[in-house]
Amino acid sequence: MAHHPARKTILITGASSGLGAEMARQFAAAGHDLALAARRTERLEELSAEIRAAHPEARIALRALDVTDHGAVFRVFGELREELGRLDRVVVNAGLGKGAKLGTGRFDANLETAMTNFVGALAQTEAAMEVFRAQEAGHLVMVSSMSAMRGMPSSMTTYAATKAGVAHLAEGLRTELHGTRLQKRIKVTVLYPGYIRSEMNDQVDQATPLMASTEKGVAAMVAAIEKEVADACVPPLPWAAMAPVMRHAPLGVLKRLI
Repeated sequence: MAHHPARKTILITGASSGLGAEMARQFAAAGHDLALAARRTERLEELSAEIRAAHPEARIALRALDVTDHGAVFRVFGELREELGRLDRVVVNAGLGKGAKLGTGRFDANLETAMTNFVGALAQTEAAMEVFRAQEAGHLVMVSSMSAMRGMPSSMTTYAATKAGVAHLAEGLRTELHGTRLQKRIKVTVLYPGYIRSEMNDQVDQATPLMASTEKGVAAMVAAIEKEVADACVPPLPWAAMAPVMRHAPLGVLKRLI
């Protein structure tokens, strides 16, 4: 598969706001074509108009998509591939940040998070891999989270578990492809974003010292994606250094950190 700066067709789910929308802007600026999917089509239309104004040469295809409608995931991925000719890269980005302490009567919130973040990601991965296997080429990008490094407490418990789950899903795929003729043709990247400003965490104190701006955080994500790395903690500072601490620190230390 040709590397950057070759023009690629990139499908991003959850593209109507936050990290997905900013990835779309930055990929368009790098000269790529876009397939954008999200539940809120009016937001997609606004984003598309903004990107087209800045990059008139960009090809952009839009679709409404709720990733918990599994049939729609396969249909939409197929339609976008048809419209743009191929899908070179799929960014599994759609996700929810909802959650509650286990056993506090909010199974509904935790179930919604699990269905969106894990089962929805499984559907997207299946749909992407069907396309990539048919093309014998492609790049799957799984957006996990630094919270995947360790089981997280309270309202983060289910969210973190889903993010660990999707990381393992992608890693399992990479293991399967390793040593086969498709290893060089189908790439798998797992991203572990730290605190990056987005709609999902708007309620978090703006003064959090580790919170990166959306632009800076996404620039780190895009750089890692373009290099087709196996995995990356983004932004690298401080998160690459934090990863082993989060994985191995005694629980008392971990609880003070988070």
